[in-house]
Amino acid sequence: MRGPRSSVVRMADDAGAATAEYAIVIMAAVAFAGLLVAIMRSDQVRQILTDLVQRALTFAG
Repeated sequence: MRGPRSSVVRMADDAGAATAEYAIVIMAAVAFAGLLVAIMRSDQVRQILTDLVQRALTFAG
């Protein structure tokens, strides 16, 4: 039969789990942002986006 102490010990083992999960999510977000920056620096992508914005402004006017 388990007493109250065993549940306290079990909870203490997961104490840093949330922090580790946040760290992994932040690292993934930074990697994704780096990928977006690399893509946005491409001349071809910049031209596509510029054309898209110009067409949207022309259509609106």
